[in-house]
Amino acid sequence: MFLKRFRKAKSQTDQYDTPAGYIAAYRATGDLAILGELYERHMDLVYAVCYNYLRDEEEAKDAVMHLFEQLITDLLRHDVQQFVPWLHTVARNYCLMQLRRSQAHPKTTLVGQDDADADEPSLSDFSDASPELEEDLTRMESCLKTLPMEQQTCLTLFYLEQKSYVEVAEQTGFDLKQVKSYLQNGRRMLKICMSK
Repeated sequence: MFLKRFRKAKSQTDQYDTPAGYIAAYRATGDLAILGELYERHMDLVYAVCYNYLRDEEEAKDAVMHLFEQLITDLLRHDVQQFVPWLHTVARNYCLMQLRRSQAHPKTTLVGQDDADADEPSLSDFSDASPELEEDLTRMESCLKTLPMEQQTCLTLFYLEQKSYVEVAEQTGFDLKQVKSYLQNGRRMLKICMSK
């Protein structure tokens, strides 16, 4: 990826084997290298979400950088229990805010852009998200919680953390057939729940 400068020697941070460990260490020390390594592990996901919404490579890269800057303060202010789904939601809503802003204010000038960014809402303030999309995503998150834990885990790892079948199997201890079955059944159950 294009932001490899956040990479820190693994020997210094390999003790934080989970996002919660990284977050706790960052909150305790304020060390940006720790936050940078955590973010680097999930930058591909953030970039994919941003590119999916913004449809522009440079804008998506800028969004990834801006999101990292916002995380510096947001992770100190908010108690994040499930980092990957939270980060996915944060990235999605940031992009929705950017799209709404660009529709309301077409790009006629960039003068004063820094002034406009000064009162930009926190990433955790999602009031600007499209009501229909936000309702769908809220319903999806609620439906995901109704699934058996095995399906929830596999869907989260495969779709949100973009792990391969093999990586999901290694991380969960399920065999490959079980992973595929949990994913297939989880998608089907999620679709049924969403259509109600």
